[in-house]
Amino acid sequence: MITSKKSGRSLLIVFLFLSSSLIYAQQNINLNGFVRNYTALSYKNGDMTMLQNTLNLDFNLTGDKTALKANPMVYLYGIDSLDLRLREIYLDLYFNSIDLRIGKQQIVWGKADGVFITDIVSPLNLTEFLLPDFDEIRVGVYAAKADFYFGNSTIEAIWKPVFAGNELPGPGSIWYKPPEFPAPVTFDHSKEKIKPSLDNSEFYLKYSFSSSAIDFDLMGAYTWDQTPSMYIEKQIAPDSTGHPVLAGLLITPQHNRLYVAGGSFTSTIKSFVIRGEAAYYNGKYFQTKDPQAPGMLVEKNYLHYVVGLDYGVGNLKLSTQFIQKYIMDYDDLMKDDEIMNTMTFLARYDAMRETLHLELFSYIGLNYGDALIRPKVTYDFSDGFSILLGSNIFVGDEQGMFGRYRDNSMIYTKLKYSF
Repeated sequence: MITSKKSGRSLLIVFLFLSSSLIYAQQNINLNGFVRNYTALSYKNGDMTMLQNTLNLDFNLTGDKTALKANPMVYLYGIDSLDLRLREIYLDLYFNSIDLRIGKQQIVWGKADGVFITDIVSPLNLTEFLLPDFDEIRVGVYAAKADFYFGNSTIEAIWKPVFAGNELPGPGSIWYKPPEFPAPVTFDHSKEKIKPSLDNSEFYLKYSFSSSAIDFDLMGAYTWDQTPSMYIEKQIAPDSTGHPVLAGLLITPQHNRLYVAGGSFTSTIKSFVIRGEAAYYNGKYFQTKDPQAPGMLVEKNYLHYVVGLDYGVGNLKLSTQFIQKYIMDYDDLMKDDEIMNTMTFLARYDAMRETLHLELFSYIGLNYGDALIRPKVTYDFSDGFSILLGSNIFVGDEQGMFGRYRDNSMIYTKLKYSF
């Protein structure tokens, strides 16, 4: 079955795009993509935690000053749960020093690996935590993007009239870890949606400079928090003796405006690549244990940054990053830590004439000593066909971002044919 009406609309859009393309410019269409089987088994009980078959199609129609792209993806879970996603469909227009892109598109910013700091234009599909490939984690957004080129510099301006938030796991998912509440909970989703309008639009601006010594960019955004804040209202009722007691909680998810400013850079010193990225977030709402706080929330600003170092020699690549999130004007009743420190490590080695790839990537949560360790081996069996064997190992304290999923450790395979 198709999981939503949006899937049907997406299929219709793709059909109309392909039909018109074939009629008017059949000789200019390029088609590529892949088919993939993804199967995962739980270490804890041997249960199959993932059985997914994927078809990815990438259609490109090119002209002298225009281009069209459509990228539908079909996910089949189990034997009958079908999810069709139109990841991208957009039009490119090329001028002498300006490029325009209009339509649904993925937009990637920043220099960090495995962490999103200034990379905030496209929301995230977190229904499988951070495990999918990052080009599949990012959700396409309806936007108009203009790139202005002059010398070694580029100015990128983005207008997003249609809001899209992060996709989070729901009840029944192994990734659904709701907080514990002292009373029954009722949700009011009436304020969660944001009506498309000029007033509700999001705006992004980035300046980039590239040279032989350094690449850097500066960005600013007037946007929405892609994860809603949970406003909590206590519901009081008399008990059997007539005394008022906590009878329940009314939770209202609501997105709030954010102002973001930041930048990133990369520079090469001999065999080392130094990377950095930082963003200052103004207007973020955090959950608190303070009963006097309106909605049990407090508004704070925070700084999120990463510094990284890459080193490569021959077929070996090594990389590490230090990531810190610092909440300013901290309140001791806040549920988040004032400072959250994380590190990442990557080691990759290519062997057998670059047909065998050995990789180990890990997130290390320094606050609670938890981690996500991701070893994998990929073998390019033939042109276009690869076999991957990997594992996702969660360890540590349940309070940590990764330790809370320690029962979700798994071994998995991916068989992929690209064309």
